[in-house]
Amino acid sequence: MDPTILIGSITLLVLSIFLGFELITKVPATLHTPLMSGANAISGISIVGALLGANVAYDGGDTVVSGILAFVAVVLAMINVVGGFAVTNRMLNMIAGKKRGDR
Repeated sequence: MDPTILIGSITLLVLSIFLGFELITKVPATLHTPLMSGANAISGISIVGALLGANVAYDGGDTVVSGILAFVAVVLAMINVVGGFAVTNRMLNMIAGKKRGDR
C-alpha cells in the first residue's frame, strides 16, 4: 500500500473520530435518541458496501475470506438498522401516548 494513501486514511479516521465525539457531546439529551436512531438507519449503506466489497474480493479469487467477512458485515449492519428503527418506533409510541393523554 502506498504510504501517502495510508497516512491520508489514518488522518481521515482520526479527524472523523474527533468530529464525531465533539458533535455527540454537544447534542442535548432530548435530541440524542432521534438523531442516533436516524444515524443507525443510515448504516444501511454499510450493507451495500459489504456486498460490493465481497464482490471485489470474489473477483480477486479469495472467496472463503470474502464470504465470511461479507456475511459478518451484513449481519452487523442489519442489527444496527433494525435497532435504529426499533428505537425510533418506541420513541414515537411514547410521544403518541403523551399526546392522547395516556401514560
